[in-house]
Amino acid sequence: MISTNLSDYNFDFPKELIADRTAGKGKTRILHCPKNGGERKILQATEIISLFKPGDCLVVNNTKVIPARLFGKTLHGGKVETLLVQPLIPTDSGKARWEAWVKPGKAFPINREVELAGIQVFVESIKADGARILRFNATPQELELVMEKEGHVPLPPYIGRPDDDEDKKAYQTIFAKYSGAVAAPTASLHFNEEMLEALKKNDVEIAEVTLHVGPGTFQNIAVENFTEHQMHGERYILTEENAKKINRAKSNGGRVITVGTTSTRVLETIADKNGHLSAQEGITHAFIYPGYRYKIVDGLITNFHWPKSSLILLVSAFYGRENTLNAYNEAVKAKMKLFSYGDGMFII
Repeated sequence: MISTNLSDYNFDFPKELIADRTAGKGKTRILHCPKNGGERKILQATEIISLFKPGDCLVVNNTKVIPARLFGKTLHGGKVETLLVQPLIPTDSGKARWEAWVKPGKAFPINREVELAGIQVFVESIKADGARILRFNATPQELELVMEKEGHVPLPPYIGRPDDDEDKKAYQTIFAKYSGAVAAPTASLHFNEEMLEALKKNDVEIAEVTLHVGPGTFQNIAVENFTEHQMHGERYILTEENAKKINRAKSNGGRVITVGTTSTRVLETIADKNGHLSAQEGITHAFIYPGYRYKIVDGLITNFHWPKSSLILLVSAFYGRENTLNAYNEAVKAKMKLFSYGDGMFII
């Protein structure tokens, strides 16, 4: 019987294994995890190319991280911080509106004005989860320019340091095209351009999805029976061209290998019971946990994830709870780096 107790998906690790800087694209270590139960082995990121076969399809997320963290002050000079989560329909006069997480909450009551990155901001309302609906005294285009200049990279809270200029490149993947994410699809940070070209030369198809990663990816599950957890929504797009690429690979006997939990959730949201994809866009609340039967994904490249997170549950659904926790223990013993800027695993 499969456990639905969140505490059964915990693991211990030394805090010093949390990567606060990346080793660099193509310079990380990857734990190869044979899905058939074979021996696990640590590879250099560039060595995983040998695990692909001609005809396989690699599916990546082409979302681009926006500088979504803005700092400012109250009308009385107190310091405030926001994380812009989701753009909303502008006002009739063309002013930008965003859903945002705020700090401290007491500085953002309804009808209060604050200043963020030099722009006056009005608090329209407060959602049930505490997020604020903010109206900026700027058009979306004006706000975008300010964010590019004054906004900060929204590093995960466990990294525990302020972002800097290095993060602007380090926290962006080589596949990034379409702005909208407030967290990077970090499994893609293992890839550099040379690896991508090697895959193409080996007749591996590269397909893209878009899923704009939201801050809910860092939200803790608050219930012991994780099946009661409500997953955050994230906007996704799969174009007809990319759906055809993936379907063609699958029908020709190739394996569909997703890079990251984000790409995985998009494909599993869209695939029908036969593993066939159609072009689609929308918002996914897909919550994948042990007991789920994958419809299309054959291989998964992913980072090591926070204990008791929805992400480790997704991996456990693919690889099995015992295998996953054993792999994590091996990674800790080998002093592999953990989480967003860390090393990863390839389950195939």
